Amino acid sequence: MEYSDSPAYGLWALVVINAAVFIIFAFSFTRPRTRRDWRSFGAFTAFIVALFTEMYGFPLTIYLLSGWLARRYPDIDVFSHNAGHLWETLLGMKGDPHFGFLHILSSILILAGFVLLARSWTVLYQAQVRGQLAISGPYTFVRHPQYVGFVIIMLGFLAQWPTLLTLIMFPILVVMYIRLAHREEQEALVQFPNEYATYAATTPAFFPHFKRVQVKEPSPIIKIDSH
Repeated sequence: MEYSDSPAYGLWALVVINAAVFIIFAFSFTRPRTRRDWRSFGAFTAFIVALFTEMYGFPLTIYLLSGWLARRYPDIDVFSHNAGHLWETLLGMKGDPHFGFLHILSSILILAGFVLLARSWTVLYQAQVRGQLAISGPYTFVRHPQYVGFVIIMLGFLAQWPTLLTLIMFPILVVMYIRLAHREEQEALVQFPNEYATYAATTPAFFPHFKRVQVKEPSPIIKIDSH
């Protein structure tokens, strides 16, 4: 077994820097304004902090599993950074995990999630300024692309560096995003009763129908003069 002289954990500066980069990145794309916005962003922030704390600070998951990992994989330094990529360790993958399939998939998911957040926020902001529904761009395919973006990013990080805490947090956050989405829909039905009902009837909430290719534009409001 080979051990590295450089420490893999206790690197709290890296925890702060990495967490700050991704949190600021997400903030720049979502621009939370309402209490609901801050709740969704705060939940994502908690996930990111928990992730990087274990990735570079204190590896709670590795400590809890260290005995089993040492017995199951006696040739691996369980406290090395590479061993922290647990999926590669558990699946018996060889080589540097940073160049493996799962890490590449993770990077693609994280990038795709942030792109989706950015495009969704642009459409949502423009619709709010105009007092209209956001039903173009990513909203053409799903009603809540911003929440889908958060979930995709979290899935990307879980594919790269799973921890017990983030694995527990993930389904809780997904349920929270679903509940927030339902509340948004109730408010939209009050503000745009007919238009949103039509939109919701033809557009899925979270999983797109990939045959949908047309971009819908907001329907004009027609006033009928009864006089």
